[in-house]
Amino acid sequence: MVLSVQFGLDDVPFVQLGEHTLRLDLEELDEEYQERSRKELRETPEVVENAIERLKTLLKGEETLNVPIDDIPFLTKFLRPCKFYPDSAFRLIKRYYKFKYKHPELSNNLMPITIKHVLESDVTAFIPVRLDNGCRMMVIDIGKWNVKEVSVNDLFRTIMLILEVGMIEPKTQVAGVHVLLDMHGLTLTHIFQFTPSFAKTALEFIQECVAIRLKGIHVINQPFIFKMLWAIFKPFIGEKLRKRIFFHGYDLKSFYAHISKESLPTAYYGTLDIPELPGTLLADMLLKYDKEFEYCNTIGYTNEYVKEKAVAVE
Repeated sequence: MVLSVQFGLDDVPFVQLGEHTLRLDLEELDEEYQERSRKELRETPEVVENAIERLKTLLKGEETLNVPIDDIPFLTKFLRPCKFYPDSAFRLIKRYYKFKYKHPELSNNLMPITIKHVLESDVTAFIPVRLDNGCRMMVIDIGKWNVKEVSVNDLFRTIMLILEVGMIEPKTQVAGVHVLLDMHGLTLTHIFQFTPSFAKTALEFIQECVAIRLKGIHVINQPFIFKMLWAIFKPFIGEKLRKRIFFHGYDLKSFYAHISKESLPTAYYGTLDIPELPGTLLADMLLKYDKEFEYCNTIGYTNEYVKEKAVAVE
């Protein structure tokens, strides 16, 4: 069977992988996830209504920030990871868009077409089914990274875009994300792409800015030289993230203690019989959302923000 991007009756693109379907879950929460969000995130009608009104008021006061204040799904994707505390969500939104403003080399024109070559290289992957706890899982396969074809900035831009995809899925907002870092094939050439400055910037985004519930980062198959890479990133890792990083080495039993092998495809150390998703298809599917990503690039701080900061310094 030739895999391809198809469209359902709801006009949502998907890829059929045997008995499984990869598509973005953009629907409202079903009863199971509603109950889960109520228990874990305080999501009740009254809490949500009050949080949205408070967040709208706070955003109206941030005059140099261009955001769709009346877009409830937009507000909700920041409120859920903050357990519907509006002041926390407001601070998260400001950090998120200030990061984007400060780092145009990572954030400008962040669309599938601009990182298509990275997706096609398969160095990053999106496991096509949810884990048994409902989480999404992103894979970074270092051994497939050709540094001559994919810059470290473009690699991180791709990670940012995949995380943004997770941010817009209501189920992922509730369940969260796991990341699998497969270090098999790590070389000094890879390590030399990273600088302390880059590590600090990347970890600022992951720890302070991204609106997602990061459940765990699982490092597997790391060779001895991984210690050099860890030494670059370690000084910038806070206590909260440190507790979510698990080093499994070549011990898959350690990995399975966190992630059930029954919920992983065979291509990613599991037992689930599902065809591997080529990066070319993931790119093709995300390209169908070009207009949505183009709109996302219009949101953020305006040039007036810089003028305002300059006046404050004077």
